[in-house]
Amino acid sequence: MTQPNRLAATSMRTARRIVIGILGTTVCLIGVALLVLPGPAFVVIPAGLAILSIEYAFAKRWLDKLRRHISATMQKQRMKQGK
Repeated sequence: MTQPNRLAATSMRTARRIVIGILGTTVCLIGVALLVLPGPAFVVIPAGLAILSIEYAFAKRWLDKLRRHISATMQKQRMKQGK
Protein backbone atom coordinates (compact mmCIF):
# COMPACT_ATOMS: atom_id res chain seq x y z
CA MET A 1 0.00 0.00 0.00
CA THR A 2 1.43 3.36 -0.95
CA GLN A 3 1.75 6.21 1.49
CA PRO A 4 -1.25 8.27 0.20
CA ASN A 5 -3.49 5.17 0.22
CA ARG A 6 -2.42 4.29 3.76
CA LEU A 7 -3.09 7.86 4.88
CA ALA A 8 -6.53 7.81 3.24
CA ALA A 9 -7.41 4.48 4.91
CA THR A 10 -6.28 5.77 8.29
CA SER A 11 -8.24 8.98 7.81
CA MET A 12 -11.39 7.05 6.88
CA ARG A 13 -11.10 4.81 9.96
CA THR A 14 -10.58 7.84 12.17
CA ALA A 15 -13.50 9.70 10.59
CA ARG A 16 -15.75 6.63 11.00
CA ARG A 17 -14.75 6.30 14.65
CA ILE A 18 -15.48 9.98 15.29
CA VAL A 19 -18.89 9.84 13.58
CA ILE A 20 -19.88 6.70 15.51
CA GLY A 21 -18.68 8.28 18.76
CA ILE A 22 -20.63 11.48 18.22
CA LEU A 23 -23.78 9.70 17.07
CA GLY A 24 -23.74 7.12 19.87
CA THR A 25 -23.00 9.71 22.55
CA THR A 26 -25.79 11.96 21.27
CA VAL A 27 -28.31 9.10 21.34
CA CYS A 28 -27.21 8.13 24.87
CA LEU A 29 -27.51 11.73 26.08
CA ILE A 30 -30.99 12.00 24.57
CA GLY A 31 -31.86 8.79 26.45
CA VAL A 32 -30.57 10.26 29.70
CA ALA A 33 -32.67 13.38 29.11
CA LEU A 34 -35.68 11.14 28.52
CA LEU A 35 -35.26 9.73 32.03
CA VAL A 36 -36.82 12.96 33.33
CA LEU A 37 -38.76 13.92 30.21
CA PRO A 38 -41.63 11.90 28.81
CA GLY A 39 -40.25 9.35 26.40
CA PRO A 40 -38.78 5.87 25.96
CA ALA A 41 -35.47 6.32 27.80
CA PHE A 42 -35.10 2.60 28.43
CA VAL A 43 -35.14 2.00 24.68
CA VAL A 44 -33.00 4.95 23.60
CA ILE A 45 -30.09 4.39 26.02
CA PRO A 46 -29.45 0.78 24.88
CA ALA A 47 -29.72 1.97 21.27
CA GLY A 48 -26.98 4.53 21.93
CA LEU A 49 -24.83 1.87 23.59
CA ALA A 50 -25.39 -0.41 20.60
CA ILE A 51 -24.14 2.32 18.27
CA LEU A 52 -21.11 2.97 20.46
CA SER A 53 -20.36 -0.75 20.75
CA ILE A 54 -19.60 -0.83 17.02
CA GLU A 55 -16.28 0.87 17.78
CA TYR A 56 -15.73 0.87 21.53
CA ALA A 57 -15.20 -2.19 23.76
CA PHE A 58 -16.40 -0.42 26.93
CA ALA A 59 -19.83 0.16 25.35
CA LYS A 60 -20.04 -3.51 24.31
CA ARG A 61 -19.33 -4.58 27.90
CA TRP A 62 -21.98 -2.18 29.26
CA LEU A 63 -24.50 -3.34 26.66
CA ASP A 64 -23.83 -7.01 27.48
CA LYS A 65 -24.20 -6.28 31.20
CA LEU A 66 -27.46 -4.41 30.54
CA ARG A 67 -28.80 -7.31 28.45
CA ARG A 68 -27.99 -9.80 31.23
CA HIS A 69 -29.68 -7.56 33.80
CA ILE A 70 -32.80 -7.18 31.66
CA SER A 71 -32.96 -10.94 31.04
CA ALA A 72 -32.66 -11.67 34.77
CA THR A 73 -35.33 -9.11 35.61
CA MET A 74 -37.70 -10.52 33.00
CA GLN A 75 -37.08 -14.04 34.30
CA LYS A 76 -37.96 -12.92 37.84
CA GLN A 77 -41.14 -11.23 36.57
CA ARG A 78 -42.19 -14.39 34.74
CA MET A 79 -41.64 -16.47 37.86
CA LYS A 80 -43.70 -14.02 39.96
CA GLN A 81 -46.57 -14.08 37.48
CA GLY A 82 -46.48 -17.86 37.28
CA LYS A 83 -47.16 -18.23 41.03
